[in-house]
This record gives sequence, structure tokens and C-alpha cells, in this order.
Amino acid sequence: MDSKKPVFAFRETPRQMPSRIPLELRRSGDWGELYGRFGEAEAKHQASRCLDCGNPYCSWKCPLHNYIPNWLELAREGRIFEAAALAHETNPLPEICGRVCPQDRLCEGSCTLNDGFGAVTIGAVEKYISDRALADGWRPDLSKVAATGKRVAVIGAGPAGLSCADRLARAGIEAVVFDRYEQIGGLLHFGIPSFKLEKSVLQTRRDVLEGMGVQFRLGVEIGRDVGLDDLLAEFDAVFLGLGSYRYTDGGLPGQELKGVLPALPFLVHNGRLVHGDDEAQGKPIAGWEDRVALPDLRGKRVVVLGGGDTGMDCVRSAVRLGAARVTCAYRRDEANMPGSAREVANAREEGVQFLFNRQPLALLGEDGEVTGVRVAETRLGELDALGRRNAELVPGSESVLAADVVIIAFGFQPDPPQWLSAHGIELEKNGRIRVTQPVSGCGSRRASSDVAALPFQTTNPRVFAGGDGVRGADLVVTAAYEGREAAAGIVRSLLG
Repeated sequence: MDSKKPVFAFRETPRQMPSRIPLELRRSGDWGELYGRFGEAEAKHQASRCLDCGNPYCSWKCPLHNYIPNWLELAREGRIFEAAALAHETNPLPEICGRVCPQDRLCEGSCTLNDGFGAVTIGAVEKYISDRALADGWRPDLSKVAATGKRVAVIGAGPAGLSCADRLARAGIEAVVFDRYEQIGGLLHFGIPSFKLEKSVLQTRRDVLEGMGVQFRLGVEIGRDVGLDDLLAEFDAVFLGLGSYRYTDGGLPGQELKGVLPALPFLVHNGRLVHGDDEAQGKPIAGWEDRVALPDLRGKRVVVLGGGDTGMDCVRSAVRLGAARVTCAYRRDEANMPGSAREVANAREEGVQFLFNRQPLALLGEDGEVTGVRVAETRLGELDALGRRNAELVPGSESVLAADVVIIAFGFQPDPPQWLSAHGIELEKNGRIRVTQPVSGCGSRRASSDVAALPFQTTNPRVFAGGDGVRGADLVVTAAYEGREAAAGIVRSLLG
């Protein structure tokens, strides 16, 4: 065990992030993870900066309420297996969250040291703990778990489904995960670019889950290859981790023009190409077969509409694809961008131009091809229902942004399958799956009068749901939380 932590380590050791891929390589098409890994000494030094606050704001801000100060101290002491075990107690996917979570908005943004000294690099240490432990052979200890004979079908191998399967396995319940894609991860694999998440990380997580007894049936689409009624007949319960794939187009005129692409299909299709799927080359974008294949962005002027993390993935992908100029247009100011400030900084460093307070009005074109975006300047007005200031148009401020390719990244909504209603699974007015929401402390609640409902239980008592299909497009960490809590509800339902 290492010596006692220096009291003033946070002053003696500055905040540090792992080394990054050089800028010239990123601009020339390097798709490797931007941030490297801490070595042992670096991880210990950064972990030693934690003040171990009596009221750890970092843990409270994390949707999973991770035991952050505790596993930081274990990492400082070099007790990596214990740190990994503790991290997994709350987070079924720590090596993934350590990479893709917007820590600057969550745990690190709430760190006491964030005001003046620089927050502890929580995400990078979490990544170090998980990567190091898994590489050294650590695996979840299920030696004391007894098989219950219960079986649960998990629909969707995204973060909610993987988290649910992990918790079911820990309770002795056999989890079988179905997914229409040929790889696990959902948008973790196909939607998040490799410069944020290397896909080998997902393969390692699959190996871990299969070692825990989780089974995967991939390339299987529920409703086409297998019916929900078949699953209800074969399994004791079903979890729905359906995701959120229907994109919000904003109703802009000109969206039919060649060169206009929705963000998610663009990222998915490009991800396939980057990872050597030669069959994807020259093919229409999946789900958008009426569109041409992914356009060649080399030397092109690319405009991305939207300021969330998906928009940042798009602009940074366009840079690596050789675009001559990449512009992000967002209707509010930088302080109100929903995306991670760190991602915005990385994009700006890579040459992306940002136009804030710009509202897109229409897409312009000639001979069927997009040529630009008509925008108007905005100013922030009154607060909306979510507490954000509305973007109001400034009269007489219209202008045109020249563009050869326009990528629309306004967000995504659930696209619930038709077979849900046939099994008594109700939806909210916005298309999200209706579930019982947990109440802080104990118990649960639902808008209906079903007082016996369990957390994340749908209106079909044998079916549970969580993730983006329930809350709309959100963070990986919130999907992991809902998958974890839904599994707890399933365990209570099957085992009492």
C-alpha cells in the first residue's frame, strides 16, 4: 500500500489529462482515440488530488452515483482490482463511461477543485482503472451467485441493455440479449466515432459479459425474425432497450436536396467504412435507401446544424474525412450549447468554425444539389419550459452559408415499433415508452393507478424498459443507470 496521501497534493500536482494524438494526424484522417491512457504514476498522481469531500458533489452529480472518491483512493494506493470491483458496483460499463461521458458537465464539473485548481481528472482515472484491471485479468466475481433458473430476454445491446444484462447475471438470472446489429453496443459501436471510443473496448466488454453467462443473439430483429409473443413464451420477463433513432429534421425546406444528410445515418455509415466494412462502400445509407451513398467530403464545404454531442461527432468526423471547411451553426450562444465543452474545444482546435446565434431557415440548392443554408441571427429571450432561454430571430439579419454538404444534428426521438401496443405496452404522448419511474428513497410511481408497479416496469407487468426509448436521446451514463435500475425491478418481480 502506498504512503499516506499528501494533504496538499491538489496544489503540488496540477490537473493533467492523458496525452493526445497530434493535431496534424487528426486532420489527416487518424481515427484513433484522441486521448491516450494514463500510466500508473500519472494515475496515482491525479487520483491523489482528490480532497475526499465529506459530501462528494462528484458522486451526486453522476447519474450512477459512483463511489468516486473511494475508487480514486484505491487507485492511488495501487489496489487496482479492488478499485475495479468498486467501480463496477455502481457502473456496469466504467471503461465506456470513462471515455464518452461529458465529465466536464457531470462529475468533474461538480468537483470542489473545479473552482480555481482544476478538477480531478475523474474520467481518465476511471478509464485507467478499468483498462488496467481487465488487461491484468480481473473479472467480476460471481462465485457466490446461485443460478435461479429464471431467464430474461433483453432487447437491444446498447448501454441500457448491456447494463441490465450485467445486473441480471449478478442476480443469478440468465440474460439473453437480442440486437438487430451484428455487433454489441448499439450506437456505442456504430454511432460514436472511434476517436472517442475504440471498438476493441466493446469487444472486451462482450468477453466479460459472456464470461458472466450472458448470451448474445445478434443480427436478430424483434418483430421481423422473432416476435415479442415468442419471447414472452420462452422467457420469464423482457427488457426493452430500444434506443432513440428517429431524427428531428426541424421541418426545413430543401431537405430533399442531394448532399443533405441526417446525423445518425451519416455517423453509422461512416463508422462501418472506418472499420473495414467494404460492403458498405458505395451502398445507400441504411435506413435512408432513397439517398445516395455517403458523399466524398474531401475538399468540400460542410455545414453541421446543431450544437449537441452528436453535432460535435459530425464536425470532427468531417475534419478527418478531409473536408476543406467545416462549420457548426447553433441557434443559441456557446454557454447554452448542450454538448460537452471539452468536445467543442477539441473541435475548434481541429479547425471547426462555430457560428453561434444562428437559426437555420431553409436549405438552398441548384440542379437538385444543396448549395447553402439560409440562416438568421438570433438573440436570447424568455425562458422556455425546460428553463433555457428561447432563441428569437433578429429582423433583417438573414444571410447564406455556402455548403456542399449539410448534416442535420437537431437530435433524436424514439421510434417505437408497432408491436408494442399489441402486448399492452402503452406510450407517452411523445412516443416514449411509459414506465414506472423510481422515487428518491424507496418505492416507485407511475401516472396510472398501479401502485404495485416496480421501477421501470411498463404497463405490461412482465415487460420493463429503460434508456433512450424511455427518456428520449440522452447520455450513455443515464441509459446505463436505467438499465441497472430496471434489472433491479426485474429481480424483485421474479425473485421477490
